[in-house]
Amino acid sequence: MTPSATSTTSNAGHTRKAYQGIRQMLFHNEIAPGQKIAYRDLAERLGMSQTPVIQALKWLEFQGLVRHERHRGYYTEPISTQEVEEIYEFREQIELALLTQTMRRLDPAAIKRLKTALDAHLKASREVYLHDRLLKDMEYHLTLAALSGNQVQQQTLRLLFDRLYLKYGGNILFSTSMDTADTAHKELFNHIRDGNLAGAKSVFRSISNTSSGTSWTGWSN
Repeated sequence: MTPSATSTTSNAGHTRKAYQGIRQMLFHNEIAPGQKIAYRDLAERLGMSQTPVIQALKWLEFQGLVRHERHRGYYTEPISTQEVEEIYEFREQIELALLTQTMRRLDPAAIKRLKTALDAHLKASREVYLHDRLLKDMEYHLTLAALSGNQVQQQTLRLLFDRLYLKYGGNILFSTSMDTADTAHKELFNHIRDGNLAGAKSVFRSISNTSSGTSWTGWSN
């Protein structure tokens, strides 16, 4: 490998590290919505120069998670309740379509994989740590989507989760009790396992409606 190729690979590695680090900060609400992002502060926290941090922010800008203002720098996007509602509406459309495809492809291995994801979700739901619960909930829904075999819709769903949890994850308060949420997810799994598409769709809509009605704190339109 030539020196220039080695340098390029190294730079890409630093940019990816910066990207993942900033994503973690967004998810844990260490960078607040609408806040100006200080390159130097991020670089110091991540233990690198400002260049890969700026490259990572460009990547996040492309994903709609931050915005750039000329001569002023980067900012996290402000909160929008309308965007939250639109995300949940789009999620429901995608997941209902994927649910139909998933149930057509079900086999014992797929059911076992989904049950493992459900168990992880239920365990996290009983813990106080909010962010772990969010991650396990996302993983359960993405597992369900992955079993459909539809890569494009699965990737779109993952981007929606990114937009929802990286922008708003630290400001979510669940208005539904854990027991109620657990019961709904168990019912969803049972209907899927039993091949009851109508029942699965009905439960999924109730989960979706409950999620979109979640309480949000710390911000307003």
